[in-house]
Order: sequence, then C-alpha cells, then structure tokens
Amino acid sequence: MKGIKSRLVLHFGLILLLIVLLLEGLFYWAVHTYYIGTATEALVTRSTTFTNFINKYATGYRLKDKARYILENVSNQEYAKIEVLDPGGKVILNSYGFQTSEIINTPDVMDAIKGQSGLYIGKSPQSRERVIAVSNPLTYSGEFVGVLRYTISAEPLYQAVNRIALYGAGVGTGVVVLAFALSLLMAKRIVDPIEDLTNAAKQMAEGNFAVRAPKRFDDEVGTLADTFNYMAAEIGKNEKLKNDFISSVSHELRTPLTSIKGWGETIISGGLDEPEETMLGLEVISKETDRLIGLVEELLDFSKFQSGEMKLSRERMDVRELLHDLHLQFSVRANAKQIELKLETPPTPLMVMGDLNRLKQVFVNLLDNALKFTPQNGSIVIAASLSGDRLLVTVTDTGEGINPEDLPHVTEKFFKGRSKLSGSGLGLAICKEIIQLHAGRFSVSSALGQGTSIMVDLPLLANQKNSPLPH
Repeated sequence: MKGIKSRLVLHFGLILLLIVLLLEGLFYWAVHTYYIGTATEALVTRSTTFTNFINKYATGYRLKDKARYILENVSNQEYAKIEVLDPGGKVILNSYGFQTSEIINTPDVMDAIKGQSGLYIGKSPQSRERVIAVSNPLTYSGEFVGVLRYTISAEPLYQAVNRIALYGAGVGTGVVVLAFALSLLMAKRIVDPIEDLTNAAKQMAEGNFAVRAPKRFDDEVGTLADTFNYMAAEIGKNEKLKNDFISSVSHELRTPLTSIKGWGETIISGGLDEPEETMLGLEVISKETDRLIGLVEELLDFSKFQSGEMKLSRERMDVRELLHDLHLQFSVRANAKQIELKLETPPTPLMVMGDLNRLKQVFVNLLDNALKFTPQNGSIVIAASLSGDRLLVTVTDTGEGINPEDLPHVTEKFFKGRSKLSGSGLGLAICKEIIQLHAGRFSVSSALGQGTSIMVDLPLLANQKNSPLPH
C-alpha cells in the first residue's frame, strides 16, 4: 500500500464498492416495496370491498350464518385464504370449509377486534411462513360480531424479490470488478510517467545530465516532464559552463603563475647582476600579480553575489568626477596602444546614490574590455547624458564587436564567447549584478566587426539636491 498505484486502485475501488452497495440496497428496497406493496394493496382492496359488501347486504345474519354466506359468495378465482373469526379471535370457518377452533391474535386481528381495518406482514404463528394478512370487522345490526380475515403467502413474492436482487448483485459485482480493472489501468497511466521521471531523476543524480523523461500524455504530468527536461537541459548547460569555467580559470591562473615563476627563477639565477633584466622581470611579476589579484577578486565577488552577501555602501556621489578620474587613468594605456579615448559629459554634476568603489569597478571593467578588444588606431567614447530622472553612461568602442549568437549571453556567468583573449567570463555578469543592485539597468549592443556599446542606466538623485537620503 506504499505505492500510488495501489492506493489509487484501493481507494477508487472502495468508493465504487460503497456506491454499488448503496445502489443495490436502494434497488432491493424498491423491488421489495413494489412487489409487497402491490400485493398488499390488492389484498386490502379486495378484503375491504368484500367486507363492506357483507356488512351491507348480509345484515340479518348472525356470525355463523354470515360465515356460510361469505364462503358461498367467495369468487372461485380468489387465491387468498379467507377466515371468519369470532370476537375472541377463534376461527369459526375458513375458505377450505373447516372449523379449526384456532385462535389467531396477530396484530391485524387485534385491530379488527377494535373495530379498525388491520394489516399484518410477517410470519404465520402456525406455519412460520411469511404471509400478508388483512382483517376487517364484521357487524350485525351495527354491532361488532366477528372478523373477516384475508391471508396470502408472501413466500413467492420474497423469492421473486430475492431472485431479482441476486441478478442485481451479479451485475453490481461485475461493475465492481470492471471498475477495479479500469482503476488499475488509470493508475498505471498516472504512475508510469511518474516512474519515468523518478528513473530520469536517479540518472541525473548519478551525473547523467543528458537523460530526458519521455512525455506520454499532454496533461499535468506531461507538463511536469517538460519542466523536468528543461531543468535537465539547463543543468547540463550550467555543468558545461562550470567545466569550461574551471578549465578557463585554471588556464588563466597558470599563465601568470608560469610567468612569475619563470622570471623569479631568472632573477635568482642572474644574481641581480643585470639591473635592466631584473627590472623587466619585476615589472612582469607585478603585472601578472595584478592579473591574479583581479581574477581572485572576480571570483570572490561572484561568490558574494551567488550567496546574496554583496552589500553596497551607498553615498551621494558625482559620477562625472568618477568618469573624469577614469579617463585620466586609462588615457596612458590608450595612448600606448594608439587608441583615442574620449570623454563626453554635461557641465553639471551627475549626482546619484551609489557605492563609489562598486561603480568604479563596473566602469574599470568596461574600459578594460574596450581597450582589450579595440585595435590600434581605434577609438573609445565615454558619454554621459541625462534622460528625465535617469543617468545614462555609455562606453562605445570600435573594436571587433560581438558575434550575434553570443550577444544574448555575454552577461551570463562563465560565458566567454568565441574570443580567444583572456578572461574569466565573470566580468560583465558581475557588472550587471552591481548595476541592478543600484536599481539600474545594464545593456549591451554590438555589431560584429564594427564595435560594441554598453549602456549603464542609473536613477538620478532626487532633483540632485544636497538633502540627506537614507543609505
């Protein structure tokens, strides 16, 4: 009884069995009422009619004379047993012509002695067979003198009722058996797809993310199978991204570590006797160390975002000043690569409520990517503008652009696209998360071979006033 299939079959079968038993009971009651009721009604009608006839037209007869008159006038087709009883219930004469001196005290006789019409359905005290008896009072000159009793055997009626009820029970049993079979099929249709899902889930737990659950029917379980398959596909994608990310990060970490180790051994073996070579090695070590620190910081930031532990230290700040500082900082690198770096900002302050370090991290990442992917003699434009109560900052380059197939995924974690340049695949994902934490929007547009434009949309401080706002 632990399985759904067993419980479905049992519960459905029990419910149907109760319904069938209830219907069988109602059917038996209806048949019983019809047969017994019809026979009783006919017997009461004949008995009452004949008694009224005797009381009306045989008024001058005493009880014994009335008994003979009654027997003489009974129809030859009368199938009921007729008895005439005295006021004490003793049989004076019956339709067989016998005077048995038997005393009958059934309820119908007692009612007739009291002057009322009586009916009795039950067992005969003498023969113990089931009978239907109707008794009516006989009168002489308006006075009660005896009882006229009609009796028929109810055994044939009960046999007919039982026979019909037995047929009904057979039909009911067939219905219950058929219902159990149908419930078993129905339970199988419900449970089998669930078992498919269970087996697929077990295979996924064992690491087989290529498994898919078959969709048997277009119903709720079918929808569940579709959802499961979608989940499996997404987990498979994430697993591939994770493996690619681990491979990429391993490569990204190995490259600077190899450089650091190589130059460290070179400097050690050289004994610091060659200043130029030593300075070059130290510069490489410093640069590669910065790369390692950047990768580690990206991983730490991503871990914080994933766990929901990233907190912003908000303050009033002028984005225009931040952009000017970054323009000066990256101008040296841009000039070294012969790339034109422009800054376009309005003359008024661009006040927002934000985390200075986190926003600086975003724009540093955007400018670093722009310089990385923009060829010699290219250009990069940092443009800030106002649009209602929003601040729009775009970083546009004339670099190689992004493949249209990669564009929808560039802000997804671990995604590196088709570029062969180094990177962890987390930079833009972290930037997008930071901007969203500032209640802003982050969007990327690009044309392959023409360049890329990334827009940061932030809410301006209300009226850009100096009134304090909650952090």
